[in-house]
Amino acid sequence: MKNPNGYGSVVKLSGNRRRPFVARKTTGWNAKSHPIYAVIGYFATREDAMIALAQYNNAPWDVDQAKLTLAEFFEMWRDKKGAKLGDSSQRSLYSAFHHCRRIHKMPYKKIKSFHMQECIDNCGKGYSTQGAIKNLFGHLDRFALELDIITRSYSGLLTSAPTPETNKTPFTDEEIQRIWGAASIPWVDSVLVLLYTGFRISELLTMRVDSVNLAQGTMQGGVKTKAGKNRLLPIHNKILPFVEKRLAVAGEYVFEGARGKNITVDLYYRHWNNIMTTLSMEHTPHECRHTFRSRLDSAGANKRCIDLIMGHKSHDVGERIYTHKTVEELKAAIELLNY
Repeated sequence: MKNPNGYGSVVKLSGNRRRPFVARKTTGWNAKSHPIYAVIGYFATREDAMIALAQYNNAPWDVDQAKLTLAEFFEMWRDKKGAKLGDSSQRSLYSAFHHCRRIHKMPYKKIKSFHMQECIDNCGKGYSTQGAIKNLFGHLDRFALELDIITRSYSGLLTSAPTPETNKTPFTDEEIQRIWGAASIPWVDSVLVLLYTGFRISELLTMRVDSVNLAQGTMQGGVKTKAGKNRLLPIHNKILPFVEKRLAVAGEYVFEGARGKNITVDLYYRHWNNIMTTLSMEHTPHECRHTFRSRLDSAGANKRCIDLIMGHKSHDVGERIYTHKTVEELKAAIELLNY
């Protein structure tokens, strides 16, 4: 049966091809009155090609966009959407993309849930990376739906390894006293600052000199979440001397490495591991944040203040506006710490 005018056609290409049937649509005519075709796709059977042609006529899509490979589509998403995410989220999603190499050249429109799931299952990594890959496909699917590249999101069907129960161990009072006793050892001051600020490593290492206000007794930092970015944190009186000493010799960053250069997280871990070995302890830097949060809560600090200091979203906090009263409240809360 002949297709209606303007419906498009399915033809079989010559030769021994894996997908010999092409669904196409006439989009115009050249100078010699020959038709100009937009190829909808190549298929193994005539039936598959006819189904694709029917789907296209039911809800036409941009044929050129439908040919975008995962790699090409990722670049488009990164420019339009990814650039608006936080630095930590960007690094996580960009790393996740590299674990999807097996389908980089595959048209995004043809990627189904089992293709995505294979990337998760075969990445050879733990729950964090698996979750990042799942999260990446969620971002890409939403963007693809916006552009009408796909009509159904498959990322919602994905599964990844569950987040394990936390095994974070807070520092004991005896351990903290031992750290104070070793305060003269290089980089031990950073451990104490982490214990009295609750900063993450990345937040501590990217703390700029101009974000510290000694007159006001505050520092501003935070990189991970919307609620945590550029949050204001009072400087506890016990660590003020360490901050002042760092500022006296700092260039651009408060905690700098050799020759005034920004120190990387990997290099910081070397200092941390040396300190833990010297003091016969087994802790991670994030356990400073865990200790800080637990001790503030035990000391009876206001929950709203804890959320502001930690950079956590709180139902009690509207726009994060630091009035004079708010700063004083934060100072009162943080001085409750008495390790």
